[in-house]
Amino acid sequence: MKRALTGLLAAVSLGAAVLASTAQAKDLSVVGSWSSLPLHKQFEVPFWTKDLPADSGGAINVKMTTFDQMGIKGSDVLRMLSDGVFDVGMTVSDYAVGDAPELQGLDVPLVATTAKQARAMVNAARPMVADIMKQRFNAKLLAIAPYPPQVVFCKGNINSLADLKGKKVRGSGRMTTDFLEALGATGVNISFSEVPGALQRGVIDCAVTGAGSGYSAGWYEVSDSLYPIPLGGWDPVITAMNMNTWKSLSPKTQNLITTKIKSQFENPAWNNAAGALKNNIACLTGNGNCSAGKPAHMKLVKVTQADLDKAHRILVQKVLPEWAKQTDKKWVARWNQTVGKTVGVQVPLN
Repeated sequence: MKRALTGLLAAVSLGAAVLASTAQAKDLSVVGSWSSLPLHKQFEVPFWTKDLPADSGGAINVKMTTFDQMGIKGSDVLRMLSDGVFDVGMTVSDYAVGDAPELQGLDVPLVATTAKQARAMVNAARPMVADIMKQRFNAKLLAIAPYPPQVVFCKGNINSLADLKGKKVRGSGRMTTDFLEALGATGVNISFSEVPGALQRGVIDCAVTGAGSGYSAGWYEVSDSLYPIPLGGWDPVITAMNMNTWKSLSPKTQNLITTKIKSQFENPAWNNAAGALKNNIACLTGNGNCSAGKPAHMKLVKVTQADLDKAHRILVQKVLPEWAKQTDKKWVARWNQTVGKTVGVQVPLN
């Protein structure tokens, strides 16, 4: 009887410990970026649904969806995160510039042509972005990951930057659209998912997105020419946590999240971006080996140094000064001191 009672008490004690552990587990609602694209499939999903819960030893449980699966716009993510609708949100930084114009400084086109340069630019901007997240959206910045360089898909034949003049082009962000307008094109605001239909119907002539994103979404079926100039920058995706949620976590859990998200999500995403453009071009044009599937046969337009120089002049002389007019001078000055020094560009403050 005594042995039976001891065993019963041990079982009750163990059950209580399990219940206590379960009760202490933190449930996080996480909203990822575009569900159909490689960044979400290859990096967001494994980290949030497998790696982090496992590394936490069951202390963190995650329920994950994406903003497009929710039926909301990318521009709604940080607003809803600020209101505490969910705990963690991911969205392209350019989608949030309507609420925070200073965020345009995170993704300046045509100043970073390699993943290494783009990451240096992002790292320089990170403290500024962290403050923007805190002040504008009541959020803790957790990570900034890239899409591949944002290049140009065109229906019909083009041969150079000059051929975009007079065309209707879907930009990937406000600064890209400003660049297109300065070039003499018409910038058109169309969501990513609507682009194939718009190209097919002639609503637009060209569109800017990542080469891999365009391949995944089948843009090659409705366009003919691929112009791989980084006209839309790298479209960084911001990952942030509602600040109230962040403050509710223990220092140990906070440290776990910040450490693991860098090593298991952010770093792998950047490492992948380094070689992604070459593979994506191969998939879109058939020039080289495509590891993602059956290659398409778009025309690959050569990017000349003359075009890069022309684009850089337009950016420095017209686009960045226009951004400075729309943005509080404190942010422009801070951009000059950080990102500007890194990329060798300064924006006039007067």
